[in-house]
Amino acid sequence: MVLSLWQEKQINQTLEERLKQLKHKIIVLDDDPTGTQTVNRVNVFTNWQRETLLECFKSDASMSFILTNSRSFSVEETTKIHHTIGTDLAMCAQIENKDFLVISRGDSTLRGHYPLETEVLKESIEAHVPYRYDGEIIIPFFEEGGRKTIDNIHYVEVKDSLIPVGETEFAKDKSFGFCASNLLEWCEEKTQGRYQKSEMVSFSLEELHHLDYQALTRKLMGVNNFNKIFVNATSLLDIKIFVIALIDAIKQGKHFMFRTAASFVKVIGGIEDQPLLKKADIVEGNNTNGGIVVVGSHVKKTSQQLEALKNCGLPFTTVEFDVNVIYNREKTKQEIHRIVELTEAALQSGRDVLLYTSRQLIKTYTTNKDEILKTSTNISNALTSIVEQLQVRPKYIIAKGGITSSDVATKGLHIQKAWVLGQIAKGIPIWRTGEESKFPQMAYIIFPGNVGEQDTLKEIVEVLHDYT
Repeated sequence: MVLSLWQEKQINQTLEERLKQLKHKIIVLDDDPTGTQTVNRVNVFTNWQRETLLECFKSDASMSFILTNSRSFSVEETTKIHHTIGTDLAMCAQIENKDFLVISRGDSTLRGHYPLETEVLKESIEAHVPYRYDGEIIIPFFEEGGRKTIDNIHYVEVKDSLIPVGETEFAKDKSFGFCASNLLEWCEEKTQGRYQKSEMVSFSLEELHHLDYQALTRKLMGVNNFNKIFVNATSLLDIKIFVIALIDAIKQGKHFMFRTAASFVKVIGGIEDQPLLKKADIVEGNNTNGGIVVVGSHVKKTSQQLEALKNCGLPFTTVEFDVNVIYNREKTKQEIHRIVELTEAALQSGRDVLLYTSRQLIKTYTTNKDEILKTSTNISNALTSIVEQLQVRPKYIIAKGGITSSDVATKGLHIQKAWVLGQIAKGIPIWRTGEESKFPQMAYIIFPGNVGEQDTLKEIVEVLHDYT
């Protein structure tokens, strides 16, 4: 069923009315900085201290992002962090006497600590509130990333073709891999059968397109015992229809936890579209130094984008970080020193720097997922320390990859609070760094590893130099 322009207008008007009725504070817990890829004019914090959470509740803004970077953490670390956050969210809500929604923005093509994070949040929040969560809403649809759900199958768009997610490289992730493309089967797989496919709830495209909000709401009202709810979607309009019914169910007393990609966050937060940002919105006009592009992600799309940038003829100083030194502390130290010197000299001369990790992955001799994750984290830490040691202020920084961009933000630039300006390309956000950071009020561009086309990284650099 294709919705008409008149129906689309009615949906947008109805959604606007419902969002005005939603008085909850929306707290988005982001497992890497890429969750801000659909929003603008919101605060993002890189710590979850109780004072920070209180600031979120006191703010006039309805939505705040908390960067946890939990996708790079062990199971033990992730459990501890989410227990602390859940407990303090409940406490802050009581102090400020405000209702809240917590969204675990943890989708990285279905990778991450699921179901651990939402289950820990549920238990820690419920220990301090008078209600219980009725259900968990799972929406991995992400318009800008070409990820759609049809008949409960989640797809990744690759060169105008839809590939079931279980057949992609993401499903083979050594730390967070999975087999199923059907979201209900994926959930059954991830929960090790504690939740059965036959008992889960899903909203089909046909149901949504009938625009029977009362029927959709009744279906949500029937969910109990933290059952799983999946939403099929091929466009942002599908999410809007669902959110209208969702708000009606919340108003009638239902409580839900959320595990979603960034598109749902945009809709529930009432974030309006704005034009893509240009050089004048981003780059400091009086800074004659070069900019720096830091590439850590190893997914296939990133490697293709890296090659396109390296071979495009733009005046870059290219610096490769040899990841094979990571098991030797002294060699790692020497490699970092070498790169810092090269990078600072290039930046000061006005040349841009392309800093990237070597593409040949180290062979791991363990099947322990935490150990594999630790190796990736050590590589990211080494890369990040290069940014941390820079004394020359770049005119901009681009960080490519979820864990890389988080570590550059928190460890390299010491960002505690940033302002999301908007996007430079679809799904690629720009932060303005806070006064406490290493380079205050600088443009920091966060480029997810699995977003964009082959030439997108090159095109962004061209925008920053007015080469287009």
